[in-house]
Amino acid sequence: MDHNSQIRNVYTAAGIQENRKLDADTNGTTAEEAEGSAYPEKTADEKKEQEKQAYQEYMKEITPKKNLALQMLKAFLTGGVICVIGQVILNYCQSLGMEKDLAGSWCSLLLILLSVLLTGFSIYQVIAAWGGAGALVPITGFANSVASPAIEYKAEGQVYGIGVKIFSIAGPVILYGVFTSGILGFFYWIGKLLGWV
Repeated sequence: MDHNSQIRNVYTAAGIQENRKLDADTNGTTAEEAEGSAYPEKTADEKKEQEKQAYQEYMKEITPKKNLALQMLKAFLTGGVICVIGQVILNYCQSLGMEKDLAGSWCSLLLILLSVLLTGFSIYQVIAAWGGAGALVPITGFANSVASPAIEYKAEGQVYGIGVKIFSIAGPVILYGVFTSGILGFFYWIGKLLGWV
């Protein structure tokens, strides 16, 4: 069955309308006669419900199945590789005589730079598609979420393109991160006042 036939079946309540016409043609009756005798009239709600069920079945058929264990393994490996790269950078910076805080700052900076470069060359999208959350949760994923819209909307100009769209993905993360940290900070302050912390 081709794609158009599947869509037609979805929007004609799983092919019921087509079946009524076929029954009418084979019995030598008109479609209206066949509809009145063989099929009781359905209410509008029943038709909508049937169309909805047919559409859901169609979506289940065309949606690719995901193997959760495999996805988790891929995320673990991807995140692990990113963390190993970060640890190598951190150890190298400390071997140069940097203090731990300064080495950590350089590590974050270099991971962000690497992520932005890979995003610019369309490599990070491939890594994220394979590794899922393992590539999106670390700081490299956050850098990708800022750089990707900036690159995508560059053609629309500095203000209406980059300026408007740069935080379209990262904006909610920043908003709710700041909001949550404010609430937790408030409870921490209350805890200090009451002597709980």
